[in-house]
Amino acid sequence: MRKKHLVPLEAAGIFLALIWLAPFYLMIVNSLKTKREIFEDTLKPPSTVTFENYVQAFSELDFLRTFSNSVLITVLSVAIIVIFSSMAAYALSRVKSRLSTIIFFVFVAAMLIPFQSVMIPLVTIFGKFEMLNRGGLIFMYLGFGASLSIFLYHGALSSIPKSLDEAATIDGANKFQVFWYIIFPMLKPITVTVAILNTIWIWNDYLLPSLVINQKGMETIPLKMFFFFGEYTKQWHLALAGLTLAIIPVIILYFFAQKEIIKGVSEGAVK
Repeated sequence: MRKKHLVPLEAAGIFLALIWLAPFYLMIVNSLKTKREIFEDTLKPPSTVTFENYVQAFSELDFLRTFSNSVLITVLSVAIIVIFSSMAAYALSRVKSRLSTIIFFVFVAAMLIPFQSVMIPLVTIFGKFEMLNRGGLIFMYLGFGASLSIFLYHGALSSIPKSLDEAATIDGANKFQVFWYIIFPMLKPITVTVAILNTIWIWNDYLLPSLVINQKGMETIPLKMFFFFGEYTKQWHLALAGLTLAIIPVIILYFFAQKEIIKGVSEGAVK
């Protein structure tokens, strides 16, 4: 039997969930309507469900090319962030010195710096080195994503006893083998968390690609959606259909990995 004091909490949770789902309901329902039906009533379900809006939005967005650009940038950026952040956190957690402590706190403090305060100097510097392209964008994502990732990895590594490293070293393993064959597999929950959090951020990021990518055909989905909304501002059935196509991949990824995310955050932040 449920405790009575939990009933109000469950009711409040359901209410908040409905509020959170309301924009998704409006987006999906109106993406299935005609232009006339949207202006008549945005809350009413469509009289006849049609997927013509999605077909047209798919074509106008050049969705396959744009989707490929986003996947390439996101996958490479997340992989690089995971590799470098995990190795950096391992070094900082195992080498106990004043310098390693200072470096760790510098990474933590970097999370407090807003991107808007450094974006103009950043773009200026990268422009001088001719890195205003996808390669430069991936490098920037590493810089901005490393702080939180190192913080999470560092918290998880503090719960792994150093005796494992010493035992592997006695058996003849070097530092590289100790990390990749023993320590890194134990970091699976936090690795999934770092990957998902950075995937959601990079996949939905508009500001940085808008400053870096200036070549037609290289746009990411958020960047393409910006121009798409500008063109179809008055045709909300097409704009909302395009927006639905853009968010579906991340929702599916988060749905299958939500347990690992919660577990990884608790291990990295609490322990």
